[in-house]
Amino acid sequence: MKDKLTISCSKTNLATIRAFVSDILISNDVQEIEAHKLVLAVDEICANLIIHSNKCNPSHKLEVQVDMSPHQLVTFIIKDQGIKFNLSAYSEPTMDEIVNSRRKGGVGLMLVKRIMDKIEFSTEKNYNICKLTKKLNK
Repeated sequence: MKDKLTISCSKTNLATIRAFVSDILISNDVQEIEAHKLVLAVDEICANLIIHSNKCNPSHKLEVQVDMSPHQLVTFIIKDQGIKFNLSAYSEPTMDEIVNSRRKGGVGLMLVKRIMDKIEFSTEKNYNICKLTKKLNK
């Protein structure tokens, strides 16, 4: 089953994305704790794309697709046309670096990597695509 949401790249739409993902997961009987983790992972990716890739430009669009397979596999596909993110160039900061720099943020992708089984970034026909995959426990 596939569901899709297209919204403008405004931080105010993050609540809409969270509700969209949460409603789908709960209607598919995903355990509450697992659903919260997945919503958090999708929210982190969407926030990064809205803020960093699209500079909060409401004329840009973000598409979030949720695919619940019958084999307990959930896939999130998030598309945009902003600045491309290169996962292979990403260097995960250490906890010491995060604490010593006193910066806000910078841990979202670390968190997503711990929640999801697989994260892929690609480009196809002028779209940047982030694909998040998780095998659910029943």
